[in-house]
Amino acid sequence: MRDKSLRTLRIRLREFAAKRDWDKFHSPKNLAMALAAEVGELIEHFQWLTEDESKSLAGEKLEKVEEELADILIYLVRLSDKLGIDLVDAAFRKIEINSRKYPVERVRGSAKKYTEY
Repeated sequence: MRDKSLRTLRIRLREFAAKRDWDKFHSPKNLAMALAAEVGELIEHFQWLTEDESKSLAGEKLEKVEEELADILIYLVRLSDKLGIDLVDAAFRKIEINSRKYPVERVRGSAKKYTEY
């Protein structure tokens, strides 16, 4: 079985870009802009759907959403690699920060922002 860790993905993407001489285009600014564009493309697939429809994608629609999510992950991993950020470590740190901002006993069942309660 092939290693499918985030670290391996980062290395594979780095090699993919290097072989194509694309690294010169992959500045943090450009990668952030590409990431934003891909998020916009993802949003298009959900635009005008009801809440229920958005939860039950199937067939070609689900495949297209999968492709957009993959594009988003690819650009996010490339951006974090360029900036020397370990995404997994950063995510765990952010969960800790959010657990302090949103203590269970105060926010359970609420969608309010931490500044609103």
